[in-house]
Amino acid sequence: MTIHWCGTGLSAIPGLRRLIADGRDVTVWNRDTGKARAALGDLTDRIRAFDMNALAAQVDKGDVVVSMLPADWHVALAELAIGRRAHFVSSSYIAPEMRALNDAAKLAGVALVNEVGLDPGIDHVMAHWLMADYRASPAFDAKNTLSFLSYCGGIPKNTNAFRYKFSWSPAGVLKALRSPSRSIRDFSELRVDRPWDAIRSYTAPLPQPETFEVYPNRDSLPFMAEYGIEPGWPVREFVRGTLRLNGWTDAWSDIFEEIETLEGPEGDARIEEMSAELWAQNAYGEDDPDRVVMCVSLKAEREGRAVYHKTYVMDAWGDARGTAMSRLVSEPVALAVEAVLAQEIAAGVSAAPSDAHLVARWMQTVDRLAQHLQVVDHLG
Repeated sequence: MTIHWCGTGLSAIPGLRRLIADGRDVTVWNRDTGKARAALGDLTDRIRAFDMNALAAQVDKGDVVVSMLPADWHVALAELAIGRRAHFVSSSYIAPEMRALNDAAKLAGVALVNEVGLDPGIDHVMAHWLMADYRASPAFDAKNTLSFLSYCGGIPKNTNAFRYKFSWSPAGVLKALRSPSRSIRDFSELRVDRPWDAIRSYTAPLPQPETFEVYPNRDSLPFMAEYGIEPGWPVREFVRGTLRLNGWTDAWSDIFEEIETLEGPEGDARIEEMSAELWAQNAYGEDDPDRVVMCVSLKAEREGRAVYHKTYVMDAWGDARGTAMSRLVSEPVALAVEAVLAQEIAAGVSAAPSDAHLVARWMQTVDRLAQHLQVVDHLG
C-alpha cells in the first residue's frame, strides 16, 4: 500500500519524515519539487510534481491519499480516492461537501479521515478522553450541569510588542477574524460576528499558571454531539476557541478597526496588502521559537457544587526537532495514516478517533512531542 502525501508546507514535514524513515511506501507530491527535495531529499527520491491526472494514474486500491494542500483541494482529492478505492486523510475541518461523500466512501469501503492535526485534531482526542473518563467516574449523572472549554493557540515563545508572529501567510488569520462564531454561554447560544467582541481572560493550569486572552471561533455547537454530550443534558458553557497572549487585543486594535470596514473585492485586495505588511514585520525568524498552548477542560456540577473537573493541558515550543506547530500538526496526521492502513478506522467520513486504544496512542505521541502534557484534576 502506498501513501501519496500531497503538500510539503511548513506543517507537513515531521510527520512525513517519520513515515518515510519508518520504511513506509511513500510518494511525495508537491507543486514545487525543489522545496520538497530540500526538505526530504536525504530520505527519498520519490518526489513528484503535483498534478491530479498524474496522481490518479498512480493511486491503487487500498492506498492512502494525504492532503496537506489548501482546503479547496480536499474534496477533489477525496473524490479521486473514492474512485480508486483508496483512503483519504486531511488535518482540516470537515466541510459540508466532504460530509456529503460519506455514503460513497462507505460503499467503496474506504475511510475519509479529517480533523487529525493540532486544532482540529489533538483537541478532539483530549475531549474524547475527558468524556470517557467522566462517564466512567462515580460523578457521572445525566442531570449534572456541564461546562466544556477547549482553547488552543500558536504564539511566540519570546513575547514581542505585536503579541503574535506568523509562520505562514497572515491572510488566513485576517480572514478568520471576519468570521462569526457560535458557542454556549450561561445556558444560551452566543453568536458573535467578530472575535474581539467576545474576548475573555483565561488562566491556563500550567505548572506556573498563566493568563491568556481567549475567544470563541467557528461553530462550536456541532461538536457537542461529536464529543458525546447528549440532548437534554444541562450545558452551562460549551466553547471551542483561540488562545492569544495577554495584550493581543490592544496590539491588534487598529487591525480590528480596519477589518470591520472591508467588503467585497476591494476588501479582499486590502487583506492581501495587510498580509504582506504583517509578514514583513512579524514573521518568525530562523532561530525564533514558536509555542503552542492547548487546554481542554470538562466540569460537571451538581446542586451548584463541582463533582468532576479536569483539564488536559499541553505546552510545547520549537526546539532542535523543529517548530512545535509542525510537529503537532503533521505527526497526528501520520498516526491517522497508520491507523487507516491497519484498518483501525471505519469506512466513511470521520474526524479524530474516539476509540480508547487510538486515543491512548495519540496522547502517548503528543507526550513525546510536547514539553509539557498533563491531566489536571482540579478537585484533588
